Amino acid sequence: MMTLQPVLILMVIFGSILGIVYLSNRKKERMAIIERGLDPGKYLDNKTSRGLSLKYGLLLIGVALGILIGNILSVTESFIEVPEAAYFSMIFLFGGLALVINHFLARKQANEIEAK
Repeated sequence: MMTLQPVLILMVIFGSILGIVYLSNRKKERMAIIERGLDPGKYLDNKTSRGLSLKYGLLLIGVALGILIGNILSVTESFIEVPEAAYFSMIFLFGGLALVINHFLARKQANEIEAK
């Protein structure tokens, strides 16, 4: 059975590089707005932390359910030869399902705000 250690190391390195690039560009953008004497809150996209926390919370719950169900499926006889398929398919299935649920909740919330 193949180990996932090299894949995880590459994912962490790639994610770290993307995070550093994103944060440095964000800082440069904010500094340019401040240097011009403009209000950063007016020009930058400020998402509510409630919406982001709901989105990431649902995504992490979906991934956790995917890992749990993938583990249950991997010990059954149907996935005995390729247990990784059970893990990856369930993680993507439940993670995607969580994002779809978040989309509908956000749309419902936006409709309620417009109705007021």
